[in-house]
Amino acid sequence: MDQVILVLGWLGIYAPVALGTIGSSIGCTLAGQAAAGAMLDVESGYGKYIGLAAMPSTQAILGIVIMFSLNRGVTLTNAPGLAAIGVLSGVALLFNGVYQGRSLVSAIDTVKNKPEVFGLSLAPAAIVEGFAVFTFVFALVLSGALPQ
Repeated sequence: MDQVILVLGWLGIYAPVALGTIGSSIGCTLAGQAAAGAMLDVESGYGKYIGLAAMPSTQAILGIVIMFSLNRGVTLTNAPGLAAIGVLSGVALLFNGVYQGRSLVSAIDTVKNKPEVFGLSLAPAAIVEGFAVFTFVFALVLSGALPQ
């Protein structure tokens, strides 16, 4: 049983990176597909579509920083906390990346048809990004309370 607890602790250290990058990959893929389609329909301004498609990559970066904050020797004392913080923050980043990508698909389609609303169309994706930052901050705060 002790070995299972230790394995869960190690899993918790890596989970934010693994799950965050999965979310970023899916979100960037969704937005990238929409961006590629939009570029077929417009004559200029391609860079903004590429920029929008890259927005969900933040979740991978946040996952890496959380992983570094959790990285320590795994003991029976800290393994449950590492597992809880790491896995839950990773799951949150995964869903965040996917849903940010989905909101960017809508933003890209809107901007393609009405370029003057570019800034406004980013608001939903920015709000979703804010939730990723909440996850990030709370994971860092909680990781500081774990025993070394």
